[in-house]
Amino acid sequence: MKETPMVQPQSKTLSRRRALLGGGAALTGAAALATPAIAQGAPRTIRMATSWPAGLGGLADSAARVAEGINAASSGRLNVEIYWAGSLVPPLAVHDAASAGEIEMYHSVDYYFQAKHRGFNFFTTVPLGLTAVEQAAWLKYGGGQELWDELNAVYGVKAMPIGGTGVQMGGWFNKEIKSVADFEGLTMRMPGLGGQVIARMGANAVVLPGGGIVEALFEGTIDATEWVGPYNDLQFGFQKLLSTYIYPGFHEPGTTASLGMNLDFWNSLSDVDREVIQMISDAEVTAHTADYYGNNGLALVQLLAENGVQPTRLPEDVWNELARVSFEVAASVAEDDDMGRRIFESYDAYRTLIGSAGPISQSEYLAKRGAQDLFAEV
Repeated sequence: MKETPMVQPQSKTLSRRRALLGGGAALTGAAALATPAIAQGAPRTIRMATSWPAGLGGLADSAARVAEGINAASSGRLNVEIYWAGSLVPPLAVHDAASAGEIEMYHSVDYYFQAKHRGFNFFTTVPLGLTAVEQAAWLKYGGGQELWDELNAVYGVKAMPIGGTGVQMGGWFNKEIKSVADFEGLTMRMPGLGGQVIARMGANAVVLPGGGIVEALFEGTIDATEWVGPYNDLQFGFQKLLSTYIYPGFHEPGTTASLGMNLDFWNSLSDVDREVIQMISDAEVTAHTADYYGNNGLALVQLLAENGVQPTRLPEDVWNELARVSFEVAASVAEDDDMGRRIFESYDAYRTLIGSAGPISQSEYLAKRGAQDLFAEV
């Protein structure tokens, strides 16, 4: 297969003026990654396949930053080449490709691979689970990374976190959700455990990569979709295709992207180069999370002020039922096998620990700071 030239979308942060005055969430451009001067020998090529289309703000920008960072920090010993979704590997097959050694690296989210083991969801996001910052804490200091490594080792893969997208909106629908009964017969794009939750409530959950959502909406094969948040929603133009924007989201409170690698490749690297990749991944946790937190806020303001979007709050009884089923679905992973039990117990214990501090600190602080519902006057 002819290789697709590696390209890098330049990270572009929406300025406040642009977000408020109609610039929109622009698609990022493409440019080749610069390769540092090589002191000795040729660089080691690393094929990175992504689950994202080229030019997608946030996720594609993250892949480019990671590639550029590894290339530069390794002083040219490593040369990451990016292959956008479908150009080398189907977007939902990157884990399989890394496992088989067909690629060295992927940029994706591990809940796409829950067909292999439902435990993978916990290393991306869990309905009514940890936020992005809490997820990073569990992975780094709460034993999550060790469990992730153990699960992935079965498939010959090593993965690490590279940032979270924050608490997501509830999604876009072709009708209002006024009661639990409105989920009956609804066909909605929603992956992970969130998809299993709405399936238990009578919906048909469909897993689609980002690049296939708009086409599915045009064709009418789905009635509703969730994606990442206002930043990417604005780019995809969901506000032009669906009339109802629901909040808050229950399904993805802290979606964590992952940098995965073929385990043999990872083990073959020198200690220095493994540290380089780990260092760049740690840095990307901050960059990626900040990118989404900032640009989601700006894009939401634009959706409200310029596009006439009028978000609808989920009724309390619907939220309560979603929450009840969410806890049931997450807990059911513990019944799958011993690995699932240990992952769930670790995650749930950490959620309990973190949750006990949250109401005292963060939520009270936000209330005192003057946080308000931007949608109240829409």
